[in-house]
Amino acid sequence: MTFLSILVALLFEQLKPLRADNPIWAEFKRLAVRMEQWFNAGHASHGRIGWFLLVGALTLPAGLVYWLLLRYNLILAAFAWNVLIVYLTLGFRHYSHYFTSIQLALNAGDESQARALLAEWCKIDTVGMELTEISRIAVEKALVTTHRNVFGVFFWFLMPLGPCGAILYRVSEYLARAWNEPEHMRQEAFGIFAAKAFYWIDWVPARLTAVAFAVVGNFEDAIYAWRNFAHRWKDEAIGIILSAGGGAMGVRLGTPNENAAKIIPSDAATVDISDMEVDQLPGDEPGVRALQSTVGLVWRALLLWMMLLLLLSGAVWLG
Repeated sequence: MTFLSILVALLFEQLKPLRADNPIWAEFKRLAVRMEQWFNAGHASHGRIGWFLLVGALTLPAGLVYWLLLRYNLILAAFAWNVLIVYLTLGFRHYSHYFTSIQLALNAGDESQARALLAEWCKIDTVGMELTEISRIAVEKALVTTHRNVFGVFFWFLMPLGPCGAILYRVSEYLARAWNEPEHMRQEAFGIFAAKAFYWIDWVPARLTAVAFAVVGNFEDAIYAWRNFAHRWKDEAIGIILSAGGGAMGVRLGTPNENAAKIIPSDAATVDISDMEVDQLPGDEPGVRALQSTVGLVWRALLLWMMLLLLLSGAVWLG
């Protein structure tokens, strides 16, 4: 049932993708804002309480419905419920139109249009960006978005939690951003627990995504970049995904200015990566071809996940 649920949900998502601002996610985002307003009194413990209440309110009902359907042998209804949950939590096509449009604009030599699309997608200032920088940021955004909207959801849906796991992953991922990244939340203790919770929830999926990129790409360079350069990113999971993904494609991702600092918990010291170490990164500077390579890498990784899931499902049925 798990393999078929994911397959059918993927097909539905390709035929009728949900908008990133669909009513269900829009209501959830409003609920996250209200939860922060209700509970944020300046202490990390309040963020912990808010996180558990919000996550529990969304995951437990989904799990209860699934359990009741199985309890009364409503297999087809349980299957349809799984498909619906995966469909709602996947985001494979939420932002792919941005990436495709940027790729088409760069292929046509329209860098101004590519900058405008990238600014809208990433909410950053792209004025004066060169083609290499546009390509790099688009590739990085695509790899991280695909991991968090597809592969991370897959992993947690495969866990015994089933549909609860998929919801847990997407909700925790959003709360880690919404309660930490906005300007008014960056110095707030309220979002500390949400960030830590997602770090551990994403610990295994991030590494499995990196392994998948390595297997379907240049394995040697992907592993080399992962082992030697992932620490350049302040966010460990993003560093692992982008270093492995860049190595798999033979493309240099990250910049010294953005990613050369790492905070070490033991002494809070900052380690700077020298220009020599940056130059030792495998691969070429990203360009228009890197965007096409990214599409191929993501689809091959997706097929690898589906093949492994099919084999696992077959082994369970035969066993």
